[in-house]
Amino acid sequence: MPIIDAHIHYGDDAPELLALLAEFDLRLHNINVAQDSHGGWRTDADRYCSLAQQHPQRFAWCTSFDLPAVDDPSFDSTQYVRDVLAGLEQDFAAGAVACKVWKNIGMEVRYPDGRFFHVDDPLLAPIFAWLAERGFPLLAHIAEPLDCWLPLREGSPHYGYYSRNPEWHMYTRPDYPSHGELMAARNRVLEQHPSLRFIGAHLASLEYDVDVLVETLDRYPNLAVDTSARLGDLAAQDSAKVRDFVTKYQDRILFGTDVVMRTPPSSLPPEERAQIIDALRTVYTTHFAYFESKGALTVRGQETVGLGLSQGVLEKLYRTNAEQWYPRL
Repeated sequence: MPIIDAHIHYGDDAPELLALLAEFDLRLHNINVAQDSHGGWRTDADRYCSLAQQHPQRFAWCTSFDLPAVDDPSFDSTQYVRDVLAGLEQDFAAGAVACKVWKNIGMEVRYPDGRFFHVDDPLLAPIFAWLAERGFPLLAHIAEPLDCWLPLREGSPHYGYYSRNPEWHMYTRPDYPSHGELMAARNRVLEQHPSLRFIGAHLASLEYDVDVLVETLDRYPNLAVDTSARLGDLAAQDSAKVRDFVTKYQDRILFGTDVVMRTPPSSLPPEERAQIIDALRTVYTTHFAYFESKGALTVRGQETVGLGLSQGVLEKLYRTNAEQWYPRL
């Protein structure tokens, strides 16, 4: 069946990659990440846009906007909103599917007095209202896995990431917002913009227990979630419970991997290119085995049991939910 990877960062069209996408009948929704207030992400945006225009059956793209320089005394909030909306209008006219905000909102950007700039800040309200009015979805990576605020624990699906990226590990940084504070800010946006299609990246940062995620989905009908980079968290939970969760919320869960392209395969010699493509193939076959099979398997080094989802649920997870929540896909 056709499959949409609704959350990936893979801006390349090497022949071997296109062949893999054709083999799995895959379409990639490339996600932009704005990491500063100076437009550095536009290089990726231009590449993603070009790929979508050249290979519309295989690629789509999600735009973003520059971070607000609220720590700059000369920052003009009115002009900032105007510039963001003008950029969004241009990107959606060029075929963008959605808009993304990242975890640096809430965990990095600060006002001059040290207060963190959160996703429910009034500055962003007219931007979210603009998206809602026009039916454009918001993909939001707010906060981090709960393990971000806990001691490093070998065996955790996130041990490797926080070992390599200690700047994002909050356990020893009590001056930063808590997981609960970030979730509360996200929830206020859901409440303030009930008509906004809101996709919570990475299981909405509630990956640690699908029961907690159930409570949030029940409270906010305008929220969907994607599975990107959280396969290990699902596999660590009881398979029967996860199967029941995916089946019950089968209209609100989108398949995604969050694979990041470090080096374009097309720039590599043939042997290295083949290794990169083989690694990507393994990512997909592992995901498919977990969702489709009923037997024992290994996911990220841990033993689990496949969910064995029905064909109807798989079709929603793999494709139609993405088309419903991202209507331009």
